[in-house]
Amino acid sequence: MVGMRPIVQISLDVVTIPEALETAAMALRAGVDWLEAGTPLIIAEGMNGVRALRERFPGVPIVADLKTMDGGYLEAELMAKAGATHVVVMARAHAETIRCVAKAGRDLNVKIMGDNMACPDMVAAARELEELGCDFIVHHIGYDERRGIAARGQRMPSPMDQLREVVAAVGVPVQAVGGLSIEQAIRTPEYGAPLVVLGAPLTIDADAFRTAAGDVEGSLRLICEKVHAYGDVKVGRGAAKA
Repeated sequence: MVGMRPIVQISLDVVTIPEALETAAMALRAGVDWLEAGTPLIIAEGMNGVRALRERFPGVPIVADLKTMDGGYLEAELMAKAGATHVVVMARAHAETIRCVAKAGRDLNVKIMGDNMACPDMVAAARELEELGCDFIVHHIGYDERRGIAARGQRMPSPMDQLREVVAAVGVPVQAVGGLSIEQAIRTPEYGAPLVVLGAPLTIDADAFRTAAGDVEGSLRLICEKVHAYGDVKVGRGAAKA
């Protein structure tokens, strides 16, 4: 096992480049480490959104949340050329697609994040993503899944439910995504998951896909200070605390 400093990543789930740049600048002032070009921004602006972030913020890691399902090498290559340092491929994609994305990562010096959203066995999916060459695991409960289940009056699933099991199953860093409260997100390093993702509802209005109101920067600063104060998080099989 190795130690990894906790990372705070902000998900820019907006649909215009100006709003993405404004939100990113605010987040970096507050102490955020990584920027994520969220799927709404990727759909709305594609490579242009990633390129704009790279031009404005040279040297800052940028995750392109492609949710790749096919055409893996090309999609990763396009985002790498635009300036992304990390791209996301789905565990539900064919194994050959995941291998293609992993090869693109090696060829183009881009890190690959494997997302286990909607997998029947999320722990097994995380393990397979690592085996196929992913550098990080995104343990993810989807937006529609959460809202649909809650609307039917059932308990909304949370990535916290199996986070310890996912962390224990893989030897690469894990992040938990999907409906976490601020308090839960801050606590994920305690579970051995050093990549803390912040998005809706703190920074993004989840219904309108625009920056939330209020003192978002002040809140982000306090969150970043608390996450960074954890010190190194042990990463690797068996890292999750009982």
